[in-house]
Amino acid sequence: MFTGIITDIGRVVALDQRGDLKARIATHYDIAGIEIGASIACDGVCLTVIETGTAPEGWFDVEISAETVSKTNIGRNRWSVGHRLNLERALKVGDELGGHIVSGHVDGVAEVLSVTTEGDSTRVRFRAPEALAGFIAPKGSVALNGTSLTVNEVEGAEFGVNLIPHTQKVTTWGTVARGDLVNLEVDTMARYVARLREWGR
Repeated sequence: MFTGIITDIGRVVALDQRGDLKARIATHYDIAGIEIGASIACDGVCLTVIETGTAPEGWFDVEISAETVSKTNIGRNRWSVGHRLNLERALKVGDELGGHIVSGHVDGVAEVLSVTTEGDSTRVRFRAPEALAGFIAPKGSVALNGTSLTVNEVEGAEFGVNLIPHTQKVTTWGTVARGDLVNLEVDTMARYVARLREWGR
């Protein structure tokens, strides 16, 4: 489990497509503290560490299944060598829950429709897949590229969020642009509420 609070910006340094996709990701995390089998959210995708190293910089390797590639922006020509990623280590007992509960299981891909400056902040508007639109509510939470964000408004399948300067500085959101495709995970609570309503019909 994760919280959607990004703690590092990683970088793809190698990709190898033989069977499943294998990626090597450079990080500022203390490699000595990353165990083989650990879970790290990479742009919101929960991936398992299969190898680590420190030369020429700290890095970890992950394997990405075809199913994961097809359900995320990894399969939309978005991951390439040099691509920057929002990273978060798995939640530990006693950690502060600063965002919201995030599973790292991406539900779909949202498209950036517009990016507008509002004071010191940036308003970003997205289009969600129709099947996920009903799980997104004003003032509710969503995870976008692994970042816990509050929804400002919703109109059909379109919704907007506000990015404060701090968020743009400590994540990859500082370079967001119209047309970008981002990983979307809806709030788990919204999913359960929808399921209960369906079951009660």
